[in-house]
Amino acid sequence: MADPIVFSGSPLDRADPRRRQPDWLHARLADEETRVLPVWRGNVLVRETDGAPRLAWATPEVCVEGGPEPVFLGIADDRAHFAADLSPLADPVDERGWQDVASFPELRAIAGQLSPGDAAIAAQARHVVDWHVRHAFCAACGSASRPKDGGWARLCADAACAAEHFPRTDPVVIMLVVDGDRCLLGRGSGWPHPFHSALAGFVEPGETLEEAVAREVEEEAGLQIERVRYLASQPWPFPASLMMGCTAQARTTEIEIDRDELDAADWFTRDEVRAALAGPTERLAVPPPMAIAHHLIRWFADGGDAE
Repeated sequence: MADPIVFSGSPLDRADPRRRQPDWLHARLADEETRVLPVWRGNVLVRETDGAPRLAWATPEVCVEGGPEPVFLGIADDRAHFAADLSPLADPVDERGWQDVASFPELRAIAGQLSPGDAAIAAQARHVVDWHVRHAFCAACGSASRPKDGGWARLCADAACAAEHFPRTDPVVIMLVVDGDRCLLGRGSGWPHPFHSALAGFVEPGETLEEAVAREVEEEAGLQIERVRYLASQPWPFPASLMMGCTAQARTTEIEIDRDELDAADWFTRDEVRAALAGPTERLAVPPPMAIAHHLIRWFADGGDAE
C-alpha cells in the first residue's frame, strides 16, 4: 500500500536493552533534555503548530509526584522519550497552566491530522499507559503488581508468586471479500446509512489468520471464501488491537447476514467504491483514511483483486 497507515512509522528507537537498566532510566528522568509526553484519560497532550496538531512534549517535571511510573517509549535525537499518565489529576490543563497552549483532544478525532510519526508515538503511549491502568493486579494470584523494565512489564508484588505480565495486543482480522469486479462491505449495528466498511473480528485461540477470516465472513455474511491474502496491518490502541488487513476470494456469493453482527451487507462494484472514495454517495460511504479499512477499499478501487 502506497499511503502510510495511521499509527505506524514511529521515529523512536525503542531501545529494548535500555528498558532493563534502572540506573539509566532513573538518570534520564532527572535529565532536562528528556522529553515526556503527558497522557490523560487515554488522550495525549497536543498543541496547534502552523494550524495542525502536534505532540506537546514536556520535561520530566511534568510527572505526578507519587503517581504512575513513566513509561519509556524510546530514543530519538539522543534524547530519551517517556509517556507519563497524568490521570490522577482532575484537570491537568488547568492545573499546569496549559489552557492557551495545549489540550487533550480525543485521539481518534485528531489521529488523521497528526504527522505519521506523532500518531505512531501517540498510539504507543496510549496503548501501554492504558494497559498499566487495567493491570494493576496480578492475574495469577490477585496481589498488587508494579511496573518494571521501563513500563514494559509488571511484576507481582507477592514474592511467592512473582509472576511477570506483559502488555497485551489483541489480534483482529479485517478483510475485504472480492468477487470479480465487486467487493463485500457491511454496516455494523447502529452505524448510519449509507456507511459501510470491511468485515472484521477478533482472532480466537487456536486459529490461524486464514481460519479467522473464513470464520468471521461465514458468521457475519454467510459466505464461503478462499485464497486469503495478507496485505498490511495497523496498530489500533482502542484499547489494544493489531488490525491485520486481508483480502479473500468469494467462493459463494449469496449473503445471509447475522443480525447480531450486522445491520446490512451488500456487494458494491468497483465504480461504486471509487465514487464513494471521492465522497459519500446515496448508497455508500466508506471509512476515512485513518482506518485500515479505507486502505483495503482503496486497494480494491485501484484495481486490486483476490486472485
